[in-house]
Amino acid sequence: MAEYETQYQSLASYDEEEETDDNEIPVHDTNFMIHVVPESSRWNHIENLDDFFARIYNFHQRGGYVCMVVEDILQLIQFVFVVWFSTFLASCVRYDILFANQPNMTNHKVTIPEAIRPFDQCLGQFDFGIVLSLLVALVFWIFRLIKVIYNIIKYTEIRSFYIHALNISAAELPNMTWHEVQRCLLEVQKEQQMCIHKQELTELDLYHRILRFKNYMIAMVNKSLLPVKFKVPLVGDYAFLSTGLKYNLELILFWGPWSPFENNWKLKEDFRQAHRRKDLAEMLSKRILWIGIANLVLSPLIFLWQILYSFFRYAELIKRQPGILGARRWSNYSRLYLRHFNELDHEYNARLNRGYPAANMYMNIFTSRITIIMAKNVAFFAGSILAVLVVLSVYDEDVLSVEHVLTTISLAGLVVTACRVLIPDEHMVYCPEVLMRNILSHIHYIPDYWKGNAHTYKVRDEFAILFQYKLSYLLEELLSPLVTPFILCLCLRHKALEIVDFFRNFTVTVVGVGDVCSFAQMDVRKHGHPEWAHKVDTEANQYNQAEDGKTELSLMHFHLTNPEWKPPNTGGTFIQTVREE
Repeated sequence: MAEYETQYQSLASYDEEEETDDNEIPVHDTNFMIHVVPESSRWNHIENLDDFFARIYNFHQRGGYVCMVVEDILQLIQFVFVVWFSTFLASCVRYDILFANQPNMTNHKVTIPEAIRPFDQCLGQFDFGIVLSLLVALVFWIFRLIKVIYNIIKYTEIRSFYIHALNISAAELPNMTWHEVQRCLLEVQKEQQMCIHKQELTELDLYHRILRFKNYMIAMVNKSLLPVKFKVPLVGDYAFLSTGLKYNLELILFWGPWSPFENNWKLKEDFRQAHRRKDLAEMLSKRILWIGIANLVLSPLIFLWQILYSFFRYAELIKRQPGILGARRWSNYSRLYLRHFNELDHEYNARLNRGYPAANMYMNIFTSRITIIMAKNVAFFAGSILAVLVVLSVYDEDVLSVEHVLTTISLAGLVVTACRVLIPDEHMVYCPEVLMRNILSHIHYIPDYWKGNAHTYKVRDEFAILFQYKLSYLLEELLSPLVTPFILCLCLRHKALEIVDFFRNFTVTVVGVGDVCSFAQMDVRKHGHPEWAHKVDTEANQYNQAEDGKTELSLMHFHLTNPEWKPPNTGGTFIQTVREE
C-alpha cells in the first residue's frame, strides 16, 4: 500500500491544482468568436497538417508575425557577427602593440587604430584553416538564409490564417491563450475541412499532429531505448543528452532522408513487416554509422563554433553574475523523462517552473558543513582584499593603473560570488521529505524508493541527473561535438534492431491523423501499468506497459488541460476511479 499511496499522490495533486492553477483554462459558456469564411477559401484540404498546426502553435507562442520575423533576421545577423568578429580577432589585431610588448612603446599610450592591421594585411594573415572555416560558415549561412526566407513566407500564410479564418488580429493575439486559439481552430475545421478524412477534429488530434515525433521520443526515453544514460568512472550514473545529440537523434529517427518515416505522418511500409526487421536494422545501423562519421569529420569546426558562440554569449554574463554557473536548470534528459505524452511546450514549461523553487531548495540543503566552513573563510579572505583595493581605487584612481590590480579585483569578486553560492540561507529549514513531496506534486515522476529516503545522498545524486548545474549544461554543450559521434557509432548503432521493433510494435494509424506512437493514445488497457491502472483491467505486459505510470498520468493531465475532450471508455473509467480515490 505504501507504493500505491506514493503513485496516487501525484495523481491526487491534479485535483488539488485544478481549481487554483492559473495555467488551466476554466470551462465556461463563454461566447467565442463566430467564424465566417468563404467556401472557396484556400484552407480547404491542407496537405501537410502537421507542419500547419505546428506553425499555428508556434505563431501564438512566439508572439506573432513581427516578433518571429525580427527574431529570425537577428539570428542571421548574429551568426555573421560571430564569424566576422572571430576572424577579426584572429587576423586583424596586432596583439604585440595592443599589449605594449614592443620596447619603443613603453611610454606611449596605444590607440585602437595602431593595434589594428590594415585590410590588405588582414587578408594576408588568412591561412588554410581560416579560409576553410569561412567557406563552411558561408555555406551554412546561405542555407539558413534560404530557410529564413521560406519561414517568412510561411509566417505570412499563418498570419493570414489568423486574421481571415480565426478572426484573431495581431493586437488580440497577445491576450489570447492557446486554449482559446485551439477552440477557434476546431470550429474552423467544421467549416473548412482542413482535414478531409474527418468531419471534426478533437483536441487529441491536434496534439497528435503537433507532437507526433515528440511523443515517440518521450516513449523511447520512458522505455530506456535511447542511449542517454551512462555509468561514468568516478562520477557514477550520468545522463548526456546535449542539443547536438538530440538533433542527430531526430535526424536519424524522424525527418532525415533515410529515416523510418516516409513523410511527416506515415511510417514506411517496410518497418511494419516483421520478417524484414533484421535487414532494416542492418541498414539503420549503417546509416547511424555514416552519420556518426560525418559528425566526427565536422567536429573540429562545430567545436570551434561552440567555443566562440558560448564565449560571446556567456562571458559578459558570467563576469557580471558569476553565481549563475552555480544555479541549476532542468536537464535536457529530464525534459523528456518528466514530460507527459501529448503535453505542449508551454504546458510543460509551466509545470517545471512551478516545481523549480522546491527543487532548488531541496538541492541546497545538501551542502556539507565542511564546505560551508571553507566557503565562508575563503569569502572572508577574498572579500577583505577586494574591499581594500576598492577603497584605494576610490581614493586614488591611479591605483587601477598598477599592474594586476584590476585583475585581482575581478578575480576576488568572482571568488566571493562563487563562495556565496555554496553558503545556504541562514533561515533554511532542513525538511527534505516535505520538499520532495512538493516537487512530486509538480514533476509527477519519481521512483517509489525515493519516498522516505529523500534525505540520503543517493536520492540527491539521482535527482541531480534531472536538475543539473548550469555549468554542467554548458560543458555538455561544449563537449557535444566531440562526444556525439562516439555515442552514435558505439551506442546507438547497436540499438538498431530494438528501434526497428519499437516502431513496428508501437505505431498505430489514426483516421485523420496518420501514424502515431501508440503510447500517445493514452490507452490504459493497452499500455497501462498494473500498479497504476487501479480497478481498470490492463492487458499490458512488461514490454507493452509504460513505465512510472506515464500512461495514467498523461491521461489525467490531458483531461484536465482539455476538459472538453471526451476520453474513451477505459480512460473515462480510470479518471472516475482516481477522482473517487
